[in-house]
Amino acid sequence: MYRLILFLSLFLSTALTAADPGCFELRTYHAAEGKLEALNARFRNHTRALFAKHGMTNVAYWMPVENEGQTLVYLLAYPDRQAREVSWKAFNADPEWKSAKTESEKDGKLVAKVESRFLHLTGYSPKLPASEGATPRLFEMRVYTTRPGRLDALDTRFRDHTLGLFTKHGMTNLLYFHLDDDQEASDHTLVYFLAHSSADARTASFDAFRADPDWIAARDASEKEEKILVDQGVASTLLKATDYSPLK
Repeated sequence: MYRLILFLSLFLSTALTAADPGCFELRTYHAAEGKLEALNARFRNHTRALFAKHGMTNVAYWMPVENEGQTLVYLLAYPDRQAREVSWKAFNADPEWKSAKTESEKDGKLVAKVESRFLHLTGYSPKLPASEGATPRLFEMRVYTTRPGRLDALDTRFRDHTLGLFTKHGMTNLLYFHLDDDQEASDHTLVYFLAHSSADARTASFDAFRADPDWIAARDASEKEEKILVDQGVASTLLKATDYSPLK
């Protein structure tokens, strides 16, 4: 019976992706020293299925390519923030989760620190489900910080030019987010995810993109009066999908 319930929960969780979830949560776990492998095992064997059981949509699970901080980064989706609270309350109270947590932490806690940010899709973002690659891909999380009042101009440039040019030069646009209004820096931050076939392909794609006359013209026109981004306003993290990530 439990397997049937779990199957239905996973099915419903997957089906939710077609309904354009209104709330996403980007969570970063900093593993306790020496515990990253155990943390991944707990997600692989227990946590991910229990999230689905309680109405959460597992979107993707990644680790940074250069992972000196021993972090796990993952993305969940919900119908809305209220549904998120209901799901997490049920998850934390689930006896199976309590048992898995206790067993996995008998030699010490697995997580030293948790960071969470609430996001929603921009109007120009591709929708879920984001396409899966036939072979493992290199993922990239990019965070842009704009000058005051310039987020709309950045959105316009992405909507009208950048997404199409990324595609032209072999990059896969996945998801583009704004931070929810109650999140710090929500009025000047864009967070988005790309996929590349490899590190070399990423380098070649960005080189071609930056040299493209259409990009140069779009950039110059959008910054005729003022630059859009602050100095050092682009942060990039290269990511690899975990073996249990829905998105690979």
